[in-house]
Formats: sequence, C-alpha cells, structure tokens
Amino acid sequence: MSDLGAGFGYLVKGQRWVLQHGRWFGFGLLPGLVTLVVYAGALIGLGYGADDIVGWATPFADDWSSPWQGVLRTGLTALVFVFGLFLAVITFTAVTLLIGQPFYDALSEEVERSEGGEVPESGLSLRQELWISARDSVRILLRVALFGIALFACGFIPVVGQTVVPAIGICVSGYFLAEELTGVALQRRGLALKKRLGLLRRRRAMVLGFGVPLALSFLVPFVAVFLMPGAVTGATLLARDLIGPDPGFATGPGGAAAEEARTA
Repeated sequence: MSDLGAGFGYLVKGQRWVLQHGRWFGFGLLPGLVTLVVYAGALIGLGYGADDIVGWATPFADDWSSPWQGVLRTGLTALVFVFGLFLAVITFTAVTLLIGQPFYDALSEEVERSEGGEVPESGLSLRQELWISARDSVRILLRVALFGIALFACGFIPVVGQTVVPAIGICVSGYFLAEELTGVALQRRGLALKKRLGLLRRRRAMVLGFGVPLALSFLVPFVAVFLMPGAVTGATLLARDLIGPDPGFATGPGGAAAEEARTA
C-alpha cells in the first residue's frame, strides 16, 4: 500500500511542479492540443458508427425477439465504445509523446535540473530519438492490443464482463501509461524497452499508483491535455526513484538504446 501511495504522490508532485512553473506548463500543452483534435474526431465517429459495427457483426440476432436483440446489441455497442476509449487512453499518450518529443524532453530535463544532480543526455540525434520512441510505442501498443482483445472477449461473460473486466482494463491502461511516460526520462538514460519494463515490474504497485489515477482522469474529455505536462513531470520524478542508486541501470549516454538506433 505504501508504494501505491508513493506512486500517486509522484502524480500530484508533477502537477504541482508545472503549476509552479507556468511557462513550462504552457509549453507542455501544445502537443496534447494537437492530438486531442485528432482523437476527438475519431471518437465522435466511433460513437456514431458503433451500432452499425455491432449490427454488421451480429447478423444472427436479426430475428431475435424484443427485448433480447436490444439487450445484446446495446451491450455490445457499449463494449465497442469502451474498447475504443481503452485504446484511446493508451495511444493518446504514445501519439502525444511522439508529436511532442522535443517539448517533453526539454520539460523532463528542466525537472531533473531543478532536482539537482547531473542531467542525463542520450547522445542521440532527434531523428534517432523519434525512431526509438515510435518503435517502442508500437511494441507497447501490440502488448496492449493483446490485452484489449482478451478483455473484449471476456466482456461477453455476464456480470464479470461489466464489472471485473473494466477494472482490469483500467489497471492495464494505467500500467502502460506509466511506461510510456517514464520512457521520456529513461530513454534519455539509454535504457532499452526491455530494461525499462524490468524496472516497472520491480515496483509494480508504485507504477499502478501513478498510472491508474491518470488513466481514470484521461477518460474525462479534455482532461488528458491539461494533465500531460504534469504527468511527464511526475513520471520523470518517478523514473529517478525507480532507478535509484542501482548501477546496473546506469548504462551511460545513449547506452543500449543508442546502440539499437545505430544498428537499426
């Protein structure tokens, strides 16, 4: 429980930091605003088209009597939209971080500078950083898609599909949100995706304490945009804690990530 509270504490600290540094808050808003416009259009389209998708996918229910046809298709329509929101929560961060890579790198560096000590540098060009970020995001999204398919299938289970499955979905969303956000600071330290995931597994409760409240907040329209600068800030502070004094994760400038970029 202490790690859960500590994770949430980093989320609060991050929001407090950007509010105290208004210029950086405004600077960090720009990528999220661009992504929001794109995602809002996609979700509106899904909202209008979800019932058509369900109707096409359930021709066997065309001859069902009332109310069973309505119950089935209304429930599945809701699941389709929830699944869309689930993907939006995960991919929003990935896309926003990709669009805003230079913005969030600068913000993360400023946070580390304010905390004192050496500010790590990746030693990579912007093109290499964007390549690594995009590639790792695809790998994460593939993992999320596998979870999403499994959870969507479990959504057909009565009661469990409407209670337990959404809760698990939020935990999965929060965990991978935390991975994407801490990746800004950890990639700069030269940590490849596999090693970053290993770090998160060592402090899973802390990661969930940070990511789950953020995932829930991201479900509220427009909130994600305004929380992103503080989320990146809090994730940078969390990343510093995750690494700690362990020399096994101090791979030096560029590290494994740089080597992968050079050999890609």
